[in-house]
Amino acid sequence: MKKIIYGLLATVTGTVLLLSYRTSLEAVNPTSATSTTGSGSSTSGSGSSSASSSSSNSSSSSTKSGSTSSASPSASASSSGLKDGTFTGQSVDTRYGPVQVRVTVSGGKITQVDVPTYPTESFRDQEINQQAVPQLVSETLSAQSAKIDMVSGATFTSDGYEQSLQSALDQAKS
Repeated sequence: MKKIIYGLLATVTGTVLLLSYRTSLEAVNPTSATSTTGSGSSTSGSGSSSASSSSSNSSSSSTKSGSTSSASPSASASSSGLKDGTFTGQSVDTRYGPVQVRVTVSGGKITQVDVPTYPTESFRDQEINQQAVPQLVSETLSAQSAKIDMVSGATFTSDGYEQSLQSALDQAKS
């Protein structure tokens, strides 16, 4: 009789835990992140959201385009060796699609990171990258370099992100 009661309790407990597990992900826009500066002001990435969605939709057919154009670099370089401006890294092809990173440097520091292109071909790609891209952006803003930790479960995206980020930072140094 005890075994039956323990079995029922275990079944009920397991069912409650299973049904209470949160399976849906909140809608996250992983294409932009901002950092606040010492004066308390923040930069906004709102101007690139519509362009990023069209870029990511057409990302499945793109190849290594070598998009290394910099939008607005200035001549001043700080002690970190990074010039102020916005720099777009090369599009790096990964197993699941291309990844491209755009960094904004202000005062010699990386203040904003956009990811206009990343794998979104399947639902699984979207699910993985909704979590991975914000983590990679956060790591970049913290490290202020391309030497960042990879995201577990998003190895290919992390590798492509790191290569494209390094390409953008190389432009900011030259």
